[in-house]
Amino acid sequence: MSPRQKRRLAGVLVVLIGLSAASALALNAFRDNLMFFYSPTEVMEGKAPPDHLIRIGGLVADNSFREMGEDLTVRFVITDTAENVPVEYTGVLPDLFREGQGVVAHGRLGSDGLFRAERVLAKHDENYMAPEVAEALEAAGYTGHTGDGGDYDR
Repeated sequence: MSPRQKRRLAGVLVVLIGLSAASALALNAFRDNLMFFYSPTEVMEGKAPPDHLIRIGGLVADNSFREMGEDLTVRFVITDTAENVPVEYTGVLPDLFREGQGVVAHGRLGSDGLFRAERVLAKHDENYMAPEVAEALEAAGYTGHTGDGGDYDR
């Protein structure tokens, strides 16, 4: 093999190693930012991984909203009418947040079963519910309205 062919082979190997490293980094970043949706029933069945960023959705259970102090920390329960998941959130809730309404919360499930939300989205109008929330409620036998259209407020 001539010196020129060796340099060419070394160059090709360097490019392949660089592409492999870049692909690995991109896939790792994508995996870290991937967020799955779980219903309260799936969370209670243990399908949601603890300490991973996930979304849960359902209705805010009646008489579950509690303010925990002056630091904007609140607790409430998200339900799909079959199971309940306690949620803790620190921050300003959307204006449309209230008991009996559909919400989607982004956060992490603690090993103690408490979902610590980093973000809470509330539905914009009476005719919309996120498709995942509607499917979870229908699977749990909820017979209320799960319409379509609209958007979520944060």
